Amino acid sequence: MLSYTADPGLASIKLIACDMDLTLLADDKSQPPHMPERIAALAEAGVVFCPASGRPGPTLEAMFPEHAHDMAFCPDNGGSIIYRGELIYKSLIDPALYREVLFAALAEGSGVPVLCAFDEAYALTSARVYEPEIDVYYHTINYVESFEGLDVDANKITIFFPQRNSKQVFDETFSPAFSSRLSVTCAGVEWIDLMNLGVNKGSGITHLCERLGISLADVAAVGDTYNDVEMLECAGHSFIVANAAEHMRAHATYEIPSNNDRGVATLIDAILAAKRA
Repeated sequence: MLSYTADPGLASIKLIACDMDLTLLADDKSQPPHMPERIAALAEAGVVFCPASGRPGPTLEAMFPEHAHDMAFCPDNGGSIIYRGELIYKSLIDPALYREVLFAALAEGSGVPVLCAFDEAYALTSARVYEPEIDVYYHTINYVESFEGLDVDANKITIFFPQRNSKQVFDETFSPAFSSRLSVTCAGVEWIDLMNLGVNKGSGITHLCERLGISLADVAAVGDTYNDVEMLECAGHSFIVANAAEHMRAHATYEIPSNNDRGVATLIDAILAAKRA
């Protein structure tokens, strides 16, 4: 696989779509040092920085307090898009369908289903034991006794797997049962995410680029795992971190240093240097 330094078009990049966990964030969930300064420098150079994540919008925005007002965000794996504080796109799942998924997760038994409703989430009272894991991503959690009759605007169902067996359950249960009606993806070893058909990080970034008048050829995408595939494949400049799953090498052109070696910061610095040259 080619090093990021082999990309001859770094100076043409106008938008960076970047996964969070195990990509921008180190294993300890920290961002690279001086990210606010880098994001400001990108904006000055005419480059939009867009975190693309399974996290909901408010959680993502809170992670970038200095620049959330002039950034873009691709939350919920593309289930919504935020630009400069405005929700410019959302994809709502039919309540009957998301209730079917929630009950299927309960029947399967090894996962903890959570309904994602943009700025809040819904989980069963029995899921409180997993609040430390869920609260990392969903700060406002409404605990309910049953999902029966739940009817709110929601754009994603996520299922947490404490046994880290998401891929097995994806293959055996959720992909066969729902992939004809929903976009189903593994978001790491502990999570399965379900959105409307056609919704993924790639479609989200496409909506954003259409709104901003940016060509996908001028987009850099950076990721590490399954739910980054579509985003990497639609971008003109595709990068994986060195710690990415081996199968991800088929979906990107270039490699950057690992998340713990702050590869995204290294790539940003290279893009800024190319623009100054």
